[in-house]
Amino acid sequence: MAELEGKTALITGAGRGIGQAIALAYAREGANLSLAARSVAELEETAAECRKFGAEVLITPTDVTDVGQVERLAAATIERYSTIDILVNNAGIGGPVGVLEDNDLDAWIDTIQINLIGLYLCCRAVVPVMKRQNSGRIVNLSGAGAANAWANMSAYCSSKAAVVRLTEVLALELADTGITVNALGPGSVHTRMWDEMTEDAARAGADLIHEVGLRVTSGGGASIDRCADLAVWLAGNGADGLSGRIISAFNDDFDALTPQITEIMASDRYTMRVDRG
Repeated sequence: MAELEGKTALITGAGRGIGQAIALAYAREGANLSLAARSVAELEETAAECRKFGAEVLITPTDVTDVGQVERLAAATIERYSTIDILVNNAGIGGPVGVLEDNDLDAWIDTIQINLIGLYLCCRAVVPVMKRQNSGRIVNLSGAGAANAWANMSAYCSSKAAVVRLTEVLALELADTGITVNALGPGSVHTRMWDEMTEDAARAGADLIHEVGLRVTSGGGASIDRCADLAVWLAGNGADGLSGRIISAFNDDFDALTPQITEIMASDRYTMRVDRG
């Protein structure tokens, strides 16, 4: 049997890039899909590719920063499939590049709204559904900004660090409910976001971001397929019992973690560690 056979997965930011790759991986693994993004055309393209694997697909154009649209997305998914087994919070942007005081104010706030508030609104809409089922998997897309303080990327780094901490807090709140919550660190995958960030970095004189961007966009980035494989693992049986952790597609041998989960959960491994001194 396929890893996600018969499961219903709601994926945001599914029109392109990592979200599209995860949708395709889930389709291959037998999941029913509810796909959300702002672009109808991109959603239709992703849906068409997923249907080639026999997946049933619902598309719902959604701005994740709009609470009404997010609630309609969750309701449409329930109406279609009667359940939401997996939530993948992938919608996100890179935000403004440059020193903090020079950033466009609206662009800075918009980054937090999409990357953090949008994720919160989706969790808020879906968690009650999963609680009624006594089961569920939530996968939150983190990013390099969560683990690294990058000059000239204050909005992105702040939002992604907050995503990881929110993941840990929500996992604690949902302990013993049958719902797990984990963050997925994709690494620097070449997507349109990196194209835009590289160009913005050149204009802003953000040399490090520009250099990283050139490496990523020239073929030296992380594997998008490895990222999608990790999203499958976090939603499947191999990750049973794992919650409140951030797992890196680029750095972690997640396939080997299954027998270690009890030990991991008894430690602070794969968390934003605290100073206990």
